[in-house]
Amino acid sequence: PDHVLQRRRRCANGIDVGKRREAIRRVAAPVFDWREMTSRTLGQHWQARSEAERTEFVQIFSDLVNRAYITQLERYSGEAIRYISERIEGDLGGVSTRFVTKQGREIPVDYRVISRDGRWRIYDVVVQGVSLVSNYRSQFDKVIRSSSYPELVKRIRDMDVAAR
Repeated sequence: PDHVLQRRRRCANGIDVGKRREAIRRVAAPVFDWREMTSRTLGQHWQARSEAERTEFVQIFSDLVNRAYITQLERYSGEAIRYISERIEGDLGGVSTRFVTKQGREIPVDYRVISRDGRWRIYDVVVQGVSLVSNYRSQFDKVIRSSSYPELVKRIRDMDVAAR
């Protein structure tokens, strides 16, 4: 019953899962440029959106990405992350890292960044050569072309409900 559900909501060190996830979101929020990332994922469909639709989609997309990445972060248990290099071209840049597994395998994780208001923020994450933005852009474009933008929003909202 209730006490079983409460136990499941706690991680091994006794911290409530919901509180831990909210703390991760608070730390991540200023590091990511959600609007830039979202506009790039919608690609050509971004221009057709009203400002209200854009604001709404930034929120639901950032929630989607947060859920996916928080799940990955919850699996993190102290593995090494090696800094490889950085590059800057105007207001765009990139940071290359390697996530080193406990077995010693190196997984390339690159961050594409943009400078806004004197701060560098992440607008894309590329894991083993696969861009988060490109991956979502392809999926979103397919849904919008085969159905509609409102259907895309509905599907993402439905995934959010299912994940809770």
